[in-house]
Amino acid sequence: MKFTKMQGCGNDYIYVNGFDEHVLQEEKPKLARRLSDRHFGVGGDGLIFINPSKEADFEMEMYNADGSRAEMCGNGIRCVAKYVYDNGMTDKERISIVSAGQIKYLDLTVEKKAGRAQERGEVSLVRVNMGSPVLSPAQIPVLVSGDRAVDEPILVEGKEYRMTCVSMGNPHAVIFTKGVKELKLEQIGPFFENHPCFPNRINTEFVEIIDRKTVSMRVWERGTGETLACGTGACAVAVACVLNQLTEPSITVKLLGGELMIEWDHEQNLVYMTGPAATVFEGEVKEL
Repeated sequence: MKFTKMQGCGNDYIYVNGFDEHVLQEEKPKLARRLSDRHFGVGGDGLIFINPSKEADFEMEMYNADGSRAEMCGNGIRCVAKYVYDNGMTDKERISIVSAGQIKYLDLTVEKKAGRAQERGEVSLVRVNMGSPVLSPAQIPVLVSGDRAVDEPILVEGKEYRMTCVSMGNPHAVIFTKGVKELKLEQIGPFFENHPCFPNRINTEFVEIIDRKTVSMRVWERGTGETLACGTGACAVAVACVLNQLTEPSITVKLLGGELMIEWDHEQNLVYMTGPAATVFEGEVKEL
């Protein structure tokens, strides 16, 4: 089976062309676990299949490193856009991709090398319409009272934190704190992920406000652990910042693997994410 390793802000996944490669559905979770292993496999935050779709230009079928199915990944979907354009699967610079029933629309920035105007170029940057944030606790889901979970208390390992919960197609709990760089995320992350108030587990973002237009973030992703970036998480952070009156609607989110530009357009109630996508290497797995 051929694969391509790609990353967006260090959030790296193994990509498989589902048009050419055919894997039994029941084998995909096991394959995701094996290939994601950084010692015995290819290494990555998960496995993504790029498939045909009747409702969009392409389908993104995504699995976390532990084999669990994921609904959406902002960094992953940007890499899918780069893959399909760079590999000649589309000539369009505005495409649609569906993942777990959610259709996202992406605008591609294509760069051509100097002196090679005749070549079609490669995608360097992708802007994604990530849709409207979901704030209803029942839909996120998070078990709290009220119609929104904004600045809600949560007790984790004997310490009270304040969380703001948002779904960007997958669930997020945003925690505003200081000293994000020194945070022992590997210790507290699993307790947030598996906290009883999150029926489907949770992705948790720990955020430090730098100024009205800039924040720093680390993320613990359910089913994977700490990653260098999380696109949907950065979108959830921008929404949470506005809900708590901490920043402007358009911010730069600094992650361990790079920066993402996020804008919450209040008029349209849509969140836009702009960031890079890069191909790392291509390879072939001998045994599935």
